[in-house]
Amino acid sequence: MLNPVVERITQALEERSKQRRDAYLSTLMQAAEQGRNTAHGCSNLAHVMAAQSDEQRLIMRQGGAAHIAIISSYNDMLSAHAPLKDYPDQLKAALYRYGASAQFASGVPAMCDGVTQGTAGMQLSLFSRDLIAQATAVGLSHAVFDGALYLGVCDKIVPGLLIGALHFGHLPAVFVPAGPMRSGLSNPEKAAVRERYAAGNATRDELLEAELAAYHEPGTCTFYGTANTNQLLMEALGLHVPGSAFVSPGSKLRHALTDEAARLLIENTTQGGHYLPLGEQINAKALINGAVAILSSGGSTNHTLHLPAIARAAGYELLWEDLAALSKVVPLLAHVYPSGVADVNQFHAAGGVGWLFAQLLDAGLMHSDVYTIAGRGLDRYTREPYLQTGRLCWRNIAISPLEKDILRPVIAPFATHSGLHMVTGNLGRAVIKTSAVQERYWSIKAPARVFDCEADALEAYDKGRLNGDLIMVVRFQGPAANGMPELHKLMPILANLQAKGQKVALVTDGRLSGASGKVLAAIHLTPEAAKGGPLSRVQDGDILEIDAKHDCLQLHLAEQEFAQRPTVQAPRNATAGYGLQLFAAQRRSVGPADQGASFLIED
Repeated sequence: MLNPVVERITQALEERSKQRRDAYLSTLMQAAEQGRNTAHGCSNLAHVMAAQSDEQRLIMRQGGAAHIAIISSYNDMLSAHAPLKDYPDQLKAALYRYGASAQFASGVPAMCDGVTQGTAGMQLSLFSRDLIAQATAVGLSHAVFDGALYLGVCDKIVPGLLIGALHFGHLPAVFVPAGPMRSGLSNPEKAAVRERYAAGNATRDELLEAELAAYHEPGTCTFYGTANTNQLLMEALGLHVPGSAFVSPGSKLRHALTDEAARLLIENTTQGGHYLPLGEQINAKALINGAVAILSSGGSTNHTLHLPAIARAAGYELLWEDLAALSKVVPLLAHVYPSGVADVNQFHAAGGVGWLFAQLLDAGLMHSDVYTIAGRGLDRYTREPYLQTGRLCWRNIAISPLEKDILRPVIAPFATHSGLHMVTGNLGRAVIKTSAVQERYWSIKAPARVFDCEADALEAYDKGRLNGDLIMVVRFQGPAANGMPELHKLMPILANLQAKGQKVALVTDGRLSGASGKVLAAIHLTPEAAKGGPLSRVQDGDILEIDAKHDCLQLHLAEQEFAQRPTVQAPRNATAGYGLQLFAAQRRSVGPADQGASFLIED
């Protein structure tokens, strides 16, 4: 039986969103009825076929066969996306074997947050998600396609591709992953070197050697951050070939799974007999499944931004309250770094996605009756793929996980609460992830140390000015201020202070993403300081309290006195270059964090 809270939240999502969802589905049906653009004349179609081979032209001219778009975020700047280089040719060859034609319709931008950490380039990171959605729409705007294959992996790329794809929701969609790199230096060892470097106890050469040992070949980074949470989400939404999220790049199994993506897409087109438009597939049940999967695995806090934005693109209004309510009944079943010491390769070897979903389905925490690209029913995603004499097959996974320090059953979880909290109070509302934080650090009441940028906080640490118990406040980091950058450089210094015996925490309207670690952090605070939120009136020495157990974020100051304080204005962004000026319109129009921090304005 379905868990009553999961059922209630799903029903509430449906009811709250009925008008918006009905309008979305009406648009989708109109687009489906139109099919390929019938306004295309011979000249239009000649442009489409001009660069195609004779074989492809023949398929397209004869009609009756699916014509498929390929949208890719390939570049060799990102290790996670480098394996995608040869995917278009492989997919075209597979589609051709099944009698279909295909074209590479669009490349979308893909930046690496790991490269831009601590630099002004990070201010473009979250905005890139919506830009990717727009670039996806440009690629599909030619209206000559019957379905699309989406190639992407990392932080903002997969959500951006999905948002863009949902605006062409009459087209079937399959998302094609690349897989994680092999395990190198363990994530705890890497984190320890970072903390030693921040404390001045490791050289830059030592730090670089550790980083190179961790990030050492093509493939996704092996910690459970936003990129790998994306891959779990695509499985939960039924948009991957089952079990394909964490299969290594370059392997024979990965090659077979990529070919299977092409076959399944054809099956789901109007020419394939099992027409499955993406916009109908991503319904309330699918969205709740995605949320539960992320919560149970200790996934990235970035998805408290991405899930509402994805839901909105499909005609739904998903709230932080929905995620918080689910979090209380969804247990934490996985310990993958930063929540544990294992990486995603070890998670996959221990049973991974298939074992996790089987547990959640058996406990009534996920909807089983959903449509997936592989057919009706999420149970298709509880098995693992393998090759038998070169043929792709699936098999059941052992009832017990192979490693109980990585995966645990619902009846004996790591925690009964998944670890995602929404805290509220007189400063607004924020998100906390406690799955990697020891319970003794879940609450704190201490003086505020206020900074208007990450660099000032780092300078204070370097000069030994962060003494005693404190709650670090880093404001003017929200979407309207500077694009809501991730503030990862704060984590090693706060971890060092905590290790010395100080009680510390962070409050910010910025982000930390999936790599947020062992320090209590209230992030994504909204309303943000740049919009005149209460955070803009907090001063050094104010007593703040964060209590994750009781979902509280409070400034202890008389209401009248706080109201009379002047609002501090956002500092001028003096950074030159990086193209920041090109995104001024996005900063002006972007919505709040709890609605997805999107600059895409929808009716």
